[in-house]
Amino acid sequence: MPNETENITAGEQAVENVTTNMDLLRFATAGSVDDGKSTLIGRLLLDSKSIFEDQLEAVETTSKGKGYDYTDLALLTDGLRSEREQGITIDVAYRYFATPNRKFIIADTPGHVQYTRNMVTGASTADLGLVLVDARQGLTEQSRRHAVILSLLRVPHLVLAINKMDLVNFDRDVYEKIQAEFAQFATKLNIPDLAVIPISALQGDNVVNRSEHMDWYAGPTLMHHLEHVHVASDRDLVDTRFPVQYVVRPKSDEYHDYRGYGGQVVGGVLKPGDEVVVLPSGMTTRISAIDLYDKTLPEAYPPMSVTIRLEDDVDVSRGDMIARVRNAPSPTQDIDAMVCWMTTTPLGPRQKLAIKHTTRSGRALVKDVLYRLDVNTLHRDLESSTLGLNDIGRVQLRSTIPLLCDPYSQNRDTGSFILIDETTGATVGAGMIL
Repeated sequence: MPNETENITAGEQAVENVTTNMDLLRFATAGSVDDGKSTLIGRLLLDSKSIFEDQLEAVETTSKGKGYDYTDLALLTDGLRSEREQGITIDVAYRYFATPNRKFIIADTPGHVQYTRNMVTGASTADLGLVLVDARQGLTEQSRRHAVILSLLRVPHLVLAINKMDLVNFDRDVYEKIQAEFAQFATKLNIPDLAVIPISALQGDNVVNRSEHMDWYAGPTLMHHLEHVHVASDRDLVDTRFPVQYVVRPKSDEYHDYRGYGGQVVGGVLKPGDEVVVLPSGMTTRISAIDLYDKTLPEAYPPMSVTIRLEDDVDVSRGDMIARVRNAPSPTQDIDAMVCWMTTTPLGPRQKLAIKHTTRSGRALVKDVLYRLDVNTLHRDLESSTLGLNDIGRVQLRSTIPLLCDPYSQNRDTGSFILIDETTGATVGAGMIL
């Protein structure tokens, strides 16, 4: 019969297995200022029991010190002093929590126009976009703007959360009016999956627990939707892509013959025995094994980070890509992309920048700025030859090295890149390849 120590070890192993195998959902919040994004995240954390007692006590103390007669849940996410003083979100705040069904990474993004670049950063890796609107205000310019950006970023799932329903007496007509208006607007966008949920973040209605005040609403609560939205099929499981990040050569006698290639699978499924090609050299070989820590795997798929061993001693280094022989990206130096510009110095023709695509780095020349996109109306400003801070536009680039890319609509990892100022080392642009 196992002793107490063995029981504890077995329990810890069971917890580790559940946690390791749990699905992960990344979602980003967006919306106008004071729509309640930070309060909503605070409510999710509170009602899902994901807050430590000392954190809650600190927020309650701060709330009382400011004269609030309720706990200001926004203080759980607005971490910068300037955010607390102004009552707005400036930087992207990431929060992590888990339920028995799924793990979550939340990006609380700013609502102000001048922080559009921060919103793009937070939403660029999201599986789901959560757009909040104030039930009293309805759809605003910023609500539409953020929905457009989420559509441009190809975020596959979108939730429109109609917040502050308690301030309109939980009126069904208000909900249906906003729902119909957004549904009409969404026809212009690329939104494969849309859900509309009425909530009150402050009081907790339809956030984690069902609302007693909105019995007319038959849909899921926000938490139930987040736990059950299907994201596994959103990843590209057809086009095999493995950008090599690191050559693994352990310095020990036991593994002195070991040579592996570490990185993240961003597309397709890899298995031992598969015939693959190493790009850009074009050398072909087969996968001999796939390693994860101290064990070998029968297969690897997105977004797993693994080490791949090959049968032949081919030349592979950081920046190379392993792909299928008959389904490999074509190396190209001419890039046509939508770029979000993130600095005050305008982007214009003949400008030279560093470019980073997957694990590959080089330099790029701006050949032309074709147009600037008005993200409120989707109008293309063909007269604009430059992009200013927070602008999004279509840009043509020429890189000094061949990039192993796919269209962004096909693969968000191999279809995106960042532009870097070589003088300061600052990221100044984010691109989505067309």
